[in-house]
Amino acid sequence: MKLRRFILPLLAAGAAAFVIWRVRYWFWIARQPDRERGDGSQPSLAEFNRRFYDALWSRARLVPAERFNTWPVVCELTAEAASRLEIGPGLRPRLPLRGTDFVDLSEAAVAALREGGARATVGTVAALPGDAEVYDFVCALDIVEHVEDDAAALREIARVLRPGGRLLLSAPLHPDRWTAFDEIVGHSRRYEPAVLRERLAAHGFVVESSAIYGMQPRSSRLVDFGMRCLRHRRERAMWYYSHVLMPLGLFFQMRLQFEKGFTAAAKADEVLLICKKH
Repeated sequence: MKLRRFILPLLAAGAAAFVIWRVRYWFWIARQPDRERGDGSQPSLAEFNRRFYDALWSRARLVPAERFNTWPVVCELTAEAASRLEIGPGLRPRLPLRGTDFVDLSEAAVAALREGGARATVGTVAALPGDAEVYDFVCALDIVEHVEDDAAALREIARVLRPGGRLLLSAPLHPDRWTAFDEIVGHSRRYEPAVLRERLAAHGFVVESSAIYGMQPRSSRLVDFGMRCLRHRRERAMWYYSHVLMPLGLFFQMRLQFEKGFTAAAKADEVLLICKKH
């Protein structure tokens, strides 16, 4: 009992000291001025995304699909899908590894998916491998906003999806809500809801239902802090995202509430859509 009275306060003091040290460390980072690139050049959007997500996934762990709030709808949509494809999952796949084809631009992600037993290929949404109309179900979450030519991306998705097949797609909405967070993760655009609906329709997709989706921080100060951490301590920031923020996000995620049609778009920063190809 005496030993416990001595050890517990010591542990508490040590934990408090560690927290104070980490908080002071991160505030020091936040106060540092932004650093310019060494050569002043800017990479293309595709190259920026490849570098960013290669760095992220090389320091991350594979999260099983059943951990996400998309799992119930995925189970429903894949129940009758003999063939399925997920585009750009990184190490956060929403479809089961077994029996699913995966395409990702990150070699680190593809290697990890293969180690998990998946059929994974390095590639992009603008040039998907395989023949036309080979899949019953395609999943493309947080993809079309990352490419400069989203029409080519939707055209490729439509090419590989069979008539009557389903597409599970997410995208950020409302250009006037653009923040530094969009720059952090390599977005090219945000969509007006009507524009996104029109572009889907132009490639043969009709929206069957929609749900509010996404985990973007609402605090502008938190976003600015994240930007500075990524600029000054990228490796450490990536580690904290994968090992601290992501587990917290999974713990606090809410159950998806689907509504018929595109009705969820008006009140969402990001929307999850179930589409059917004609």
